[in-house]
Amino acid sequence: MTLADLTAAERHRTIAGTFTQRVRATKSWGAPAPVAGWAARDVVRHLVEWFPSFLAHGAGIELPRGPGADDDPVAAWQTHTDGVQALLDDPATPGRSFSDPHTGDLPLDRAIDTFYTSDVFMHTWDLARATGQDDRLDPDFAALLLTGMEPIEELMRSSGQYGPRVPVPPDADAPTRLLGFIGRDPFWTP
Repeated sequence: MTLADLTAAERHRTIAGTFTQRVRATKSWGAPAPVAGWAARDVVRHLVEWFPSFLAHGAGIELPRGPGADDDPVAAWQTHTDGVQALLDDPATPGRSFSDPHTGDLPLDRAIDTFYTSDVFMHTWDLARATGQDDRLDPDFAALLLTGMEPIEELMRSSGQYGPRVPVPPDADAPTRLLGFIGRDPFWTP
């Protein structure tokens, strides 16, 4: 079974589980990350800080709050990811709605999967690359994300959340193409 075949809850459990492994194995939270101006700690900070307000504004949901990423990035991440997983595991979640002027109305589990779980997937590479860990991304899921993102490239770039596309070799694999598309240099090293 591939990542694409999983439910939103199963996909989050798998993708966040991989990210959790990278978080727990990080030795230097000050290590530079592939995002300009970020360190490893900032990758965790980004995920635990943007998503709670996304849920609060679009669905009126408050996630449990742990310590901040500056105080304890491992505990910050664990509290956050446990809260997201509990929400996705709740049988009522698929029947709940997420509403935002930019996205319209979506089933809550689909909104989490589309906007958040895919972000965790991509940021796994950032944290792994910054900290010298296994940074391989699932090629089939990377290809699926890229296929969904390319038609809305202009919209994505105009949001300011993605840097300019980084050129990659024409025969590059899907993870390399995805990284280049989202503005990462796939060959970046600390």
